[in-house]
Amino acid sequence: MRLELSRRTDLAVRAIRSLAGSGRIKRPELAAQAETTPDFLARVVAPLVKAGWVRSEVGRAGGYELAVDPATLSMLDVIVAVEGSPDDGRCVLRGGPCGTQEVCSLHDAWTHARQALMEQLGRTPVMGD
Repeated sequence: MRLELSRRTDLAVRAIRSLAGSGRIKRPELAAQAETTPDFLARVVAPLVKAGWVRSEVGRAGGYELAVDPATLSMLDVIVAVEGSPDDGRCVLRGGPCGTQEVCSLHDAWTHARQALMEQLGRTPVMGD
């Protein structure tokens, strides 16, 4: 059983934290702050732009800037934007959905654990420590 997120989520959180209170930051500078390449940063920030949390301007005066108060974003918000919903209902034993008639031996325990994790991530602010 593996519970891990991709590097994209980590970089998205770093980007949001760097942009908080900074105004507009050019892509190369933001990439350096997030310790990644400008091209990979653009792919990481794209879902944040699509969600309306970050504005992206092209050109000499362009760059990225926050479009929302980062205090309104939870870790779950960022995870869902970048990776998709982690609560996909997949069975941890069988890989697919648990059957409606016959569920796996971990179904109830995993359902409760997954729900607790989602609730905790939803309460964890992106701007937290």
